[in-house]
Amino acid sequence: MKEEFFIKNIRSKYTGDDGAVVGSDVIASDSFFEGIHFKKEWMSLKDIAIKASLVNISDMIAMNAKPKYALLNIGFPKFYTLKDIKDLTDGFNECAKQYGYEIIGGDTIKNDKLAISMTFIGKSKKPVFRKAKLNEYVAYTGNIGSVRKDLFTLLRGGSVSIRSKFIKPQLRDKFFYKAAPYITAALDISDGLFKELERISKISKLGFKFFYNIDKCTGCSGEEYEILFTFNKKHLPKILNIAKLTRTEINIFALTKRGSFKSRCKENHF
Repeated sequence: MKEEFFIKNIRSKYTGDDGAVVGSDVIASDSFFEGIHFKKEWMSLKDIAIKASLVNISDMIAMNAKPKYALLNIGFPKFYTLKDIKDLTDGFNECAKQYGYEIIGGDTIKNDKLAISMTFIGKSKKPVFRKAKLNEYVAYTGNIGSVRKDLFTLLRGGSVSIRSKFIKPQLRDKFFYKAAPYITAALDISDGLFKELERISKISKLGFKFFYNIDKCTGCSGEEYEILFTFNKKHLPKILNIAKLTRTEINIFALTKRGSFKSRCKENHF
């Protein structure tokens, strides 16, 4: 995979997680490009700005970090009106207000298509990484699979509900910040459940014993932004209680075991 090869050649001790931990700071960056992540016919400009923000905030949450500052780099076509730009800024400002961070700078350029790149700086007293331990429960929040179906609908020229998780991801900050002390490893499901499991497998040198079959449509659904996590069995009552208090559905579907795991999904990048 070209993305993986590129990252390995950077040779940094900070890569490999949803964000880089430098002291008490957690720094994460993600991009959202027209023609790659979305088409302008699918979403309003405000919705685009909101989703571009949420996919970055999701990385912060998965690291158990609270976002404090953001840098915003944006390229937009010269035909965009002042109202178009106002719609974008309304989306960025709405997320900043909701999640309590400040956009402190960045850059703007002219581009053929809308291109957004954001870098977040957050704080965490105890970051959560991707390395799991043997004989732990493996779970994810919410339901997965609908995003893949909605994407295929959009690609065929159809329409989806404004409540679709493809349009606006449902972040699990209320659950995860409370559950983080009992969680060993975590990451958000951006490239599909199976791909994220492969990432945990590689860094932890472990495989998984599944409790039930997960079909390819579900396991390969990307851009879900639910949280995949592992935890010690003894913490099950605490995890279930926090899930109940925060009204968060969780699905416990496997145990970590000796071995390895390879995703059977097509690559999303390159």
